[in-house]
Amino acid sequence: MDRPYDRIAVCIDRDQMAHQVIAEGLRLAGGDASALQLVHVVPPPHTAVAGPFAYIAPVTEMWSEAEAWLEDRAREHPGSTAVLLDGSPARALCAWAGTHRIDLIVAAAHRGRVERAMLGGFAAHIAYHAPCSVLLVHAPADRDANAASHASAGANEIA
Repeated sequence: MDRPYDRIAVCIDRDQMAHQVIAEGLRLAGGDASALQLVHVVPPPHTAVAGPFAYIAPVTEMWSEAEAWLEDRAREHPGSTAVLLDGSPARALCAWAGTHRIDLIVAAAHRGRVERAMLGGFAAHIAYHAPCSVLLVHAPADRDANAASHASAGANEIA
């Protein structure tokens, strides 16, 4: 089957968008899960400080949990490849994609303004720094809100 993308990196996180991002990757692969690289990045651990005490989650525990979750997603899509990375998510993804001949990165774009300001823009970073094309999948609520705002803007222009 001739398809425009032979190696698709589908970036998923443990949230409600994972299913939609995988579905879009599968659609672009013509239903062939063997074209999908299911990518999840384990970010550096955060330090929790309480008074004079500090706690850092054990990296091995974070890695094990993420690995088990990602393998479950890969089993749901036989033929796909699970890829677990660590580090700064956007940077780790772009570096990995540059060395693995990825044709397309599919990722979710669903953070609000406050989250983007505090956590940084994963989607914005990969859009500008990825070594290949990037497709950002919006949550259905985001698409519905955007469609409604465009429709009302269009109605205001007509009036």
